[in-house]
Amino acid sequence: MLCQDILIWFFCVVLIITGSINFIRFWKTPATYGRYTALSPGEKLVPAKVAWFFQELPSFVVPLLLLMTSDRHSTLGMYLLLGTFCLHYFQRTFIYSLRTRGQPFPINIMATAFAFCTLNGFLQGHYLLHCATYEATWLSDGRLVTGLMLFFLGMAINIHSDCILRNLRKPGGTKYKIPRGGLFEYVSAANFLGEIMEWFGYTIATWSFPALCFAFFSCCFIVTRVFRLHKTFTRKLIFFLFLNCYRYYLENFKDYPRKRCRLIPFVF
Repeated sequence: MLCQDILIWFFCVVLIITGSINFIRFWKTPATYGRYTALSPGEKLVPAKVAWFFQELPSFVVPLLLLMTSDRHSTLGMYLLLGTFCLHYFQRTFIYSLRTRGQPFPINIMATAFAFCTLNGFLQGHYLLHCATYEATWLSDGRLVTGLMLFFLGMAINIHSDCILRNLRKPGGTKYKIPRGGLFEYVSAANFLGEIMEWFGYTIATWSFPALCFAFFSCCFIVTRVFRLHKTFTRKLIFFLFLNCYRYYLENFKDYPRKRCRLIPFVF
């Protein structure tokens, strides 16, 4: 298969535009899943395990199908870089989804996430398999080494933080509690911090525009989610960025650690 340059650029533009729209849309009104599901009463709900499994599955399956049907000779991009992307979604699809104790998902949220993961799985897989070219010297390139280190560190933080959050609840429980341990001692959204580190590490390792667009999209969605955890005294952006005040947690937990940052330890 030849590289579909026009299609790749189109999908990249879609990620940038939809990421920006989501940032504006969810700044004031959060996406209605998890702790915010109750904001949209009457929605048809899907069990969290089912929703996470099906919505994450395309990001693992689509690149594998592209790899299996590719007639291109084996390259670094095929096995190492694409493997990092698939590794994340293998964990999310076959491990995280089966162990989660989250609240049910609205079916429209699951369908939207399924469509996004299908598109992004094709974008990342097709670019690495049919468009990108990596010489043998890339194995010792500082960008690859740095990117992979950041990716796997972020993945470890993400998995560990998810484990802490999962263990806050007994099976069948839905009550939210203050997370303790790990990076949660420093930030409210340690799991999100890990995921952001993963995708920027992946971007550095691949040194590709499609990966950067995906990282941008992820940040636009994650940052708005993080802000919902905190309560601020003003709506001005500069205060959102520099005040360490709390929103969701302060409204629900009087003993929440007031020195805990949102996303970046000691900074933000």
